[in-house]
Amino acid sequence: MATLAADQAQDYRRDGYALYHRQLFAPERLARLQGIFEEHLAEKGSKLSDELDTPHFRDPRLLEFLLSGEVLDLVEPITGSDIALWSSHFICKDPYTGRATPWHEDSALWEGRMDSYDNIVTVWLALDRSTRENGCMRVIPGTHHHGFSRYVQADGTTNTFDTQIERVDEANAVYFELERGECSLHDSRIVHGATANTSPNRRCGYTMRYFPASTRLIPEQNQGHKLWLARGRDRAGNSYVNQ
Repeated sequence: MATLAADQAQDYRRDGYALYHRQLFAPERLARLQGIFEEHLAEKGSKLSDELDTPHFRDPRLLEFLLSGEVLDLVEPITGSDIALWSSHFICKDPYTGRATPWHEDSALWEGRMDSYDNIVTVWLALDRSTRENGCMRVIPGTHHHGFSRYVQADGTTNTFDTQIERVDEANAVYFELERGECSLHDSRIVHGATANTSPNRRCGYTMRYFPASTRLIPEQNQGHKLWLARGRDRAGNSYVNQ
């Protein structure tokens, strides 16, 4: 069973991240997820490879993975036993041309959309090997305790966002190097980013995002957004596709 040990969960709460250097899914399931991703990538049209957001809204096959016991057992020590599926995202950095991801906090992108940002967790599943050379994620440990940062403009042609955190001490960065099928977990408030992919190797992953079902989404700020109750009971009066 995929789960965080008590000491790993404690370290996660202190540092804002955890690395899970084990295979999250059995080989045949990972291959099935990889096949779905390759379909989405081939059909992306004019979108860039890093812009495949909320694919599960359009493709219910992904719910097999997003609502799986493997993933939910992994995040439950963080979210608690009542879990909502918030979002997912295929993010792919093509060889040589994959854009950088500037320093940011996920929570800043969602400011005003929910009543609490506590214990929102992203599982980042490596669909390709993820290394420093091909632009793996990097984080600044402990920054999830600091609140929202100050942002300045960034070049949106070479970065996945057009804003970035004004000042970051990169000397403290931890790089999330992962083999295919391994994953990381990070708090939505932690400062993180990634360098551009200047290597000949593609770097793709699937982000799966969850929050405690005691967190309330603000309906006026989430029109058209779909939630699933992944495990347990709703505690906040949210509306779910599967309820």
